[in-house]
Amino acid sequence: MGMVGTVGLVLHPQRDSRKAIDTILRWAACNDVTVLGLPEEVGRIDCSAVPVDTDTLVERSDLLVGLGGDGTMLRTMRLLAGRRTPILGVNLGRLGFLAEIDVDDLAGTLSAIDEHRYTIEPRMAIQAEVQGADVTAFNDIALVRIPGEGLAGVAVSAAGSDFVRFAADAVIVSTSTGSTAYSFSAGGPIVSPRVEAVLVVPAAAHSAFNRALVLPADEEVTLQVLPTSGRLAVEVDGAVLGHLCPGDSITVTAWPGAAQVVRLGTTFYDRARRKLRVDGSAEAY
Repeated sequence: MGMVGTVGLVLHPQRDSRKAIDTILRWAACNDVTVLGLPEEVGRIDCSAVPVDTDTLVERSDLLVGLGGDGTMLRTMRLLAGRRTPILGVNLGRLGFLAEIDVDDLAGTLSAIDEHRYTIEPRMAIQAEVQGADVTAFNDIALVRIPGEGLAGVAVSAAGSDFVRFAADAVIVSTSTGSTAYSFSAGGPIVSPRVEAVLVVPAAAHSAFNRALVLPADEEVTLQVLPTSGRLAVEVDGAVLGHLCPGDSITVTAWPGAAQVVRLGTTFYDRARRKLRVDGSAEAY
């Protein structure tokens, strides 16, 4: 008997997932596997996936499949944060870092997973409390200036020690997974997801010191909004989930191994070369 008895689906809100869902349903029918989905997602597609609430989807799924791109995968990872359930990313658009396969490879991949022919790539998350609510991010938590309200003035403390004050468009606290996202666009380093590290990166810093800080996963990072700062938006994996005013602060902690992503042979470096269009270095003469 295979390891997969129930497959859960998480769908991109706009991209056409019909071909992928049909492939999953055909494979499931041939292997006596149940397919679950969220009512608001599978309800817009005429299919035989069983609509269930979020808790049931998370509890019952032996494998969760994210159909879309990196945004869909991040949402899938947040749904399963802290669980050992493997997550498969299926690319429905532009090549991402988290999706493992294209739709044409889906049936064979499901069989490989069912037969335990895959590896797991653990992914670290970061957590913080924002206005009384606990938030989890697999890419980043960022304090971002609001147009017209002044720069982001932020004091950064690591492991309880004051380190630097930034005046910037944003200050980003990123995981290694998020090193190729907002952090990368702000000039931060590319970090393999196998490295459990927390990055602190200023975006468009208006100060002499504009370098990224890389910390081990067991050190907390505290960001305090300075009196000279404007009101700041708190972005969690790109979504605004709150605001901070001068005098407010948040503390970010790492959560190692918070999600389990399925891999079948591709490497982070393969994906990074294709996504970031790394064509090589200058020739040496």
